[in-house]
Amino acid sequence: MKPPSIKDIAKKAEVSITTVSFILNGKAEKMRISKEVIKRVEGIILELGFKPNQVARSLRTGNTKTIGLIVEDISNPFFSAIARRIEDKAYKKGYKITYSSTENDPAKARDLIEMFKSRKVDAYIIAPVPGIEEDIKQLLADKIPVVIFDRNLPDLDVNYVVVDNFEGGYSAAEFLIKKGRKNIAFVTVDVEVDQINNRYLGYEQALKDHGIKPNQQTLVKIPFDSTEEDTDQRLKVLFDENPEIDAVFFSTNYLAVRGLFFLKKIKKPIDDGFMIVAYDDQDVFKIHTPPISVVDQPIEQIAEKIIDIILQELSADRSLPQTERSKVILPTKFIER
Repeated sequence: MKPPSIKDIAKKAEVSITTVSFILNGKAEKMRISKEVIKRVEGIILELGFKPNQVARSLRTGNTKTIGLIVEDISNPFFSAIARRIEDKAYKKGYKITYSSTENDPAKARDLIEMFKSRKVDAYIIAPVPGIEEDIKQLLADKIPVVIFDRNLPDLDVNYVVVDNFEGGYSAAEFLIKKGRKNIAFVTVDVEVDQINNRYLGYEQALKDHGIKPNQQTLVKIPFDSTEEDTDQRLKVLFDENPEIDAVFFSTNYLAVRGLFFLKKIKKPIDDGFMIVAYDDQDVFKIHTPPISVVDQPIEQIAEKIIDIILQELSADRSLPQTERSKVILPTKFIER
């Protein structure tokens, strides 16, 4: 059976093909088509099960109704949760999301941007890695909507949605200090990105404000692509050389999970004498015994702000000069368990 066409819809609705086209392309209000006609046409579209040819539409309008999402690692619970919410919110507005992971590799990030360009995505949502500033500048020069999130690129004039990582790092360290901890290690990932640096700076400032001198011996930087064995070895060195450690602040959720496995392996209990805090919540921290306190990022708000900015830019007249960029900084929340 031949699938229904725009001509079939127009005939059944007793309107012109042009009117149906305007309704399908979201231009009904602009073209002053009555609500009664819109409702009748939309009802027939549903009744006939009409599906517009996306390729033909993109050639005609220049829009593919897709948004490219580029993150560090889509398997990371933080990024997957963000992606899921963005996907839901975008779908309700008629857009689909296509996403990939950079693994913190600028060369891969550049390749992904080029791949999405070839697919003619309408906009980009990027958790950036240093080294792709020029690629983002080119997207902006081409008047393609871009929002970066999770980490900022300070030298780039671009829309961004981030959290206050300094405040998050400070709140975690201060919590441990107020619990009587005096030798707090900081275990982090060895990448020079804005959000990780600010988490450390917040931790460091909290120590100083409470009269504790930061100890470089208890600062551990683990490479992003480190194996489980290598991570365990670095943690072993940390505890062997610093037996006085009474708390550890892990700057990412995946490092905290690896840390829990290591602590279990060496049979080191988490109790009144030793505590840990993780950055970013996930289910394992809730069900662990004892449950793990965390710095929680407002995932729902992050996704909401990103989509709001993207849709606003997509609906703007790109022939006009760029208005002021959206710069959103959201607070974190410390969850004591």
